[in-house]
Amino acid sequence: MRLEKCWFCSSTVYPGHGIQFVRNDVKIFRFCRSKCHKNFKMKRNPRKVKWTKAYRRLNGKDMTQDSTFEFERKRNRPERYDRNLAENTLKAIKKIDKVRVDREARHHALRMKGKKAKEQREAAKELEQSIHMVKAPAVLEKEPALTLPKIKVKLSQPQAEENHPMEE
Repeated sequence: MRLEKCWFCSSTVYPGHGIQFVRNDVKIFRFCRSKCHKNFKMKRNPRKVKWTKAYRRLNGKDMTQDSTFEFERKRNRPERYDRNLAENTLKAIKKIDKVRVDREARHHALRMKGKKAKEQREAAKELEQSIHMVKAPAVLEKEPALTLPKIKVKLSQPQAEENHPMEE
């Protein structure tokens, strides 16, 4: 069973699925679904369409350099069937898949490393700007425990409005 790759989005095309387009110069394009085929016909560049594998790799969202990708490459060299070789290959595929998953998780963790701190800074800034919408400033001065924990909020002093008679 030969599993092909979609020309547009790089996902797997299983036998009996997808669309195959053969250009006049006998170049074969395989597509996993009509969405990819339509984007190809519209002459869209897969590197500029955000949901494709090409875009994700180009913009550092997916791993690009890894030794486990070498095992996925298509090989057209026929091999003589050997039961031991097939058994060892299946064992190796499981190990390689585990290694790839671990490396992808590590890559994702490195990408998301500073995100939590950034989100907390943004939340603190937003809270600082609009704390008056949460509670009235006078109430916050009386009970400082009403502020959110671990975030210090600066309160502006309410201006004392004094009724001065108009000078003439």
